[in-house]
Amino acid sequence: MKTTDFNYYLPPESIAQTPVEPRHASRLMVIRRNQPDLEDSIFEQIGNYLDPGDLLVINQTRVIPARLFARKATGGRVELLLLKRLEEDTWEALVGGKGLNPGIRITVENGPMVDVVQKLEGSRRIIRFLDTGEDKLANLGEMPLPPYIHTKLTNPERYQTVYSTQTGSAAAPTAGLHFTTELMTRLKAIGIRFARVTLHVGLDTFAPVKEEDPADHVIHSEWCELNEETADLINETKATGKRVIAVGTTSVRTLETAAKASGTKNRVKAISGPTHLFILPGFQFQVVDAMVTNFHLPQSSLIMLVSAFAGRKKVLATYQTAIERGYRFYSFGDAMLIL
Repeated sequence: MKTTDFNYYLPPESIAQTPVEPRHASRLMVIRRNQPDLEDSIFEQIGNYLDPGDLLVINQTRVIPARLFARKATGGRVELLLLKRLEEDTWEALVGGKGLNPGIRITVENGPMVDVVQKLEGSRRIIRFLDTGEDKLANLGEMPLPPYIHTKLTNPERYQTVYSTQTGSAAAPTAGLHFTTELMTRLKAIGIRFARVTLHVGLDTFAPVKEEDPADHVIHSEWCELNEETADLINETKATGKRVIAVGTTSVRTLETAAKASGTKNRVKAISGPTHLFILPGFQFQVVDAMVTNFHLPQSSLIMLVSAFAGRKKVLATYQTAIERGYRFYSFGDAMLIL
């Protein structure tokens, strides 16, 4: 297995620059792992492929506007891009500016002071905010859209899921962007259940795997949580023969981390903390029966995860068909339902 095995060519015009309205009007390509045919649908009709008692597991993380501007004591301007929350007030960040070494204190414009705690590789630093809470931090910066989106987002809430409650991500769990409150209400009315997990997404999630052999890649860690109530719902669903359907790769990663922690096949236990789980082809899924996901970047850990679930050749062939059929790719793009 080589990293180049997960490469494909995407015409630039296939990259979605703006989200569709309403959210659930995006297209949905339905894939059955044991059948060759692909079905074109729209996300609003996802209930046609679900059964009463099925459990949709959603990631309730909320994106922090993670691009901040600050000033050094000398008055020089500094840019911070929050990558990953390490503790309540401590982040790994990319910094733009000279002389930002450990011991330096800067001040966010109209915000708190920040200490540079540790120098990492390149322009990465560990920084610590002084005298700030989540609510205050959420109002300080700009939304860091992925680098392939060049159109300005006029409504920042459009880069949040409608069910986001737990602040801490530097990027959105994009598979969830297709849900509307109206659609969720309709799904509940036909017996589809929802369970919530939290995984705070880091910008490293978009980074391509650069090693020749993906097994040599050190996966980025992300903080996740699956509580007792959700664990009980998942275990009950598995015990009754219904499906656990992960909404997004972040939910997959959380669910399978919780399954690994349980030590028992087809069960999960409550977890809270970092996950280092790297899912590659050959991985044995314990609890995820189906998956909602977007179309991912070539040679990324995300397309590798999806390939582990549905098969690499099938995924790449599906991507090629999606391009031919005019599907929209990446964060604001269309969705896949893998059954």
